[in-house]
Amino acid sequence: MISADKRQLKAIFFDAVGTLFYLNGSVGQHYAFVADEIGLKLNADKLDRAFASAWKQMPARPAIDGPRPDDDKGWWRELVDLVLDQAAPTLDEIDRDNFFEIAYEHFAEAGVWKLYPEVPEVLEKLQPRFQLAVISNFDGRLRFILEHLGISKFFSQVFISSELGADKPDPEIFRRALNLIDLNANEVLHVGDDPERDWKAAAAADLLVFRLDRPRNSLRDLLSRK
Repeated sequence: MISADKRQLKAIFFDAVGTLFYLNGSVGQHYAFVADEIGLKLNADKLDRAFASAWKQMPARPAIDGPRPDDDKGWWRELVDLVLDQAAPTLDEIDRDNFFEIAYEHFAEAGVWKLYPEVPEVLEKLQPRFQLAVISNFDGRLRFILEHLGISKFFSQVFISSELGADKPDPEIFRRALNLIDLNANEVLHVGDDPERDWKAAAAADLLVFRLDRPRNSLRDLLSRK
């Protein structure tokens, strides 16, 4: 439940993936689909394992002044190259380039992501009471995803790590969002599912925190505060 005094709370930040929506299928399944589109045969399970390994290898990045170059597309290319190094090491550079460009566009398409079932109802009921915003370790594609899912209309702001120049779990991303929204930390509740990137990082920036932990709770618990 929202534990803050309702007179004090003015805005709610939401994490995106894992909080508002989720991937329709596994990453490996989507990568295998993309590969098939360009005439390559890659194994989805092998791609899943490679992605999990590559994700852990990507180093944390310090905050910078201003937006990150190329909307983080280069970061995603580095990640995909690590995946292909493990799952398809014999792919030549042309196939790698083609795979990456198609995959990059694919993850902004309609149908790739699915809303958690309670999301539209919860956002519709919260919007008249609070300013709502998204804060995510994503890039500009997030706005297309929110539009495809029909929920962009609920958010006054979409704070994206590639544009703010800071990534969760660095609390700096929350501080920069607070500056842009012109509110104090104790006036904002952050809602997220990740213990490090959401709960710990937002608390370190002095925001109030709603610890989303499905199926133990859901976004509907945000509505129980009168």
